[in-house]
Amino acid sequence: MIDPRTFRNVLGRLATGVSVVAVEVNDGVHAMTANAVCALSLMPPQILFCPKKTGRLAQLLPQAKRFTVSFLREDQEALSTYFAGAWKEPRSPSFRFVQDHDAPRLEGSLAALICNKESIHDGGDHLLVIGQVIALHLGLEPQYPLLFFNGKYQTMERIGGKEAPPLAEVTDEPPTVYYHP
Repeated sequence: MIDPRTFRNVLGRLATGVSVVAVEVNDGVHAMTANAVCALSLMPPQILFCPKKTGRLAQLLPQAKRFTVSFLREDQEALSTYFAGAWKEPRSPSFRFVQDHDAPRLEGSLAALICNKESIHDGGDHLLVIGQVIALHLGLEPQYPLLFFNGKYQTMERIGGKEAPPLAEVTDEPPTVYYHP
């Protein structure tokens, strides 16, 4: 049996971008912080995000026709905290949603995808939501993303990467690896 906390800790070793997913339903704009977002298909352009089933946004998704995914900049950690429901201050951080192809896009983000909701599938304690990308928005420079790694917000180092450490002494013949682009 895999311990849920250990599983979460291991998954936390995968650095992810931080985004805000937003929908508009009858009573207004609803948004949540998400890092479970990924590209699904280039042709047609589709993405996938995974909201918790018990979350408010997941419960409103059946009513929504479209949604947006706004990728946060490194200086928007407060928005991530706010839309994650963990904001402790009496006043919310400053933000605004603007209409973009009949969907609420978070203004000032690093970039955004505007999507038609295609389908919703069961995924354990989360939903798998597939969206058809209908429009793109690229934010202003500088383009530095907010990242999440090991349970903490992070930023990218702006100088070149570092070379991987040498592998331990390998005595076996390396396996044949096939690449499938």
